[in-house]
Amino acid sequence: MPAEETAPPVTAFMLIKTTPEWLAMTSQERADAFATQVIPTIKAKTTGVRSRFYDTEFYSTRVTDVWVWEADDHNAYQLLIDALRETPFWDRYFQVVDLLVGTENGYARTYGLDAVTTVST
Repeated sequence: MPAEETAPPVTAFMLIKTTPEWLAMTSQERADAFATQVIPTIKAKTTGVRSRFYDTEFYSTRVTDVWVWEADDHNAYQLLIDALRETPFWDRYFQVVDLLVGTENGYARTYGLDAVTTVST
């Protein structure tokens, strides 16, 4: 890889399922739990991570949500997972069903090819 290029960010699709403890809370209690018990730990122990949250419980019984994380590099991703494991998010409020981790268009980057994507017109 030429020196001026940077490594692609790491993307993780975290497939999670709510626990009875999480579902027993009100919507406000859930928001407060994230704001006070999860987010501060992530902010204190990581840099270079971003996320998006998708509800899937109306389409899937295996997982109820997908939390998509993008980290600047593998170290940032590792710090994120370590931070999450120190919060009630991990195995108390949610069961982590699977982690699918990759880099966008990794194959194309490796071989100097154009990315295979679709575009709506």
